[in-house]
Amino acid sequence: MIPLSKAKRVVIKLGTGVLTSGIGELDTSRIEAHCQQIDLLRRNGIEVILVSSGAVGLGMGKLSLHKRPKDLASLQACAAVGQSILINTWQKGFDPLGLTVAQILLTREDLRARHRHNAVFNTTERLLARGVIPIVNENDTVSAAEIKFGDNDTLSALVASVANSDLLFILSNIPGLIDMQGSGSVIPRIAAITPEIEAMAQGTKHTTSVGGMISKIAAAKIAIRAGCGVFIGSGQDPGLFEKIMAGEQVGTYFEPSDLPVKSHKRWIAIQDHTHGSITIDAGAQTAILEHGKSLLAAGITHCQDEFHAGDIVQICAPDGKILAHGMVSYDKERLADNTPDLEDNVVVHRDHLVLL
Repeated sequence: MIPLSKAKRVVIKLGTGVLTSGIGELDTSRIEAHCQQIDLLRRNGIEVILVSSGAVGLGMGKLSLHKRPKDLASLQACAAVGQSILINTWQKGFDPLGLTVAQILLTREDLRARHRHNAVFNTTERLLARGVIPIVNENDTVSAAEIKFGDNDTLSALVASVANSDLLFILSNIPGLIDMQGSGSVIPRIAAITPEIEAMAQGTKHTTSVGGMISKIAAAKIAIRAGCGVFIGSGQDPGLFEKIMAGEQVGTYFEPSDLPVKSHKRWIAIQDHTHGSITIDAGAQTAILEHGKSLLAAGITHCQDEFHAGDIVQICAPDGKILAHGMVSYDKERLADNTPDLEDNVVVHRDHLVLL
């Protein structure tokens, strides 16, 4: 059973295929149904953050484009046209319920920089405290390749991590993870994402969409590390949350990690960009993995690429396997000196280290 009754906060991601009936055509009846379902959750004491796709597809319709553009400038133009339509449609759907929405547009850089990451968290907290429904989307009008999330599945997982969400619902036209090599039916519950589970994922060929099950599994891996359970299922069912609250088995539920990343480490855990790497010896590897220790300078055998105090680096085993990400206390130049007085100093404190 999906533990929705125990949840205090959820993130719901709705794909373009759920919200539109064609290129540039919003399915307003379905949006209204989702508004009612979200209102149901709120009346049961559950805070809701919505991650809504659809801006690019709506822009395509307004600009009379029948295929998703491949060049960045055209995609940005579509997003600029479509985003205002999208947010206004959501507000109209919530108006009869007396609910207010707020628009939050993010780029990857907003979550890479610590102060901006904190600002996103603080703003979201204040909105929820005021009873407002935050509606998040990627800021496609300014996102370039190096700062894009790639898809809203990934964005929703990162938002769930930042917001300390209990559950992430990734809703699309897909009813769940289907056992393509076996029964052909939806797998109801997954305790761990294994290579076999990942092999079941397939991409999408939908005109306005990005990703598919591949991106959903990748997003689930991010969220469950943060202690957030993940549900993948159909956004076409107007009574989905009522069924879940009644204990009915629908979709696929991914169980969260037994040892989730602690709140103060989540900023480190979601970083996709590191400034360098540190290779450690076998003794340091054992100390970190088995005894929960900090990384001392004495355990470092090699440093690669330039990094400075406060940067996030990869921590690698003797065989090169990446073990963790951590915030370093020293510049690479200082560590490269390898002086005896540095050996017992903490290079990455355990409170700033996240195992991968």
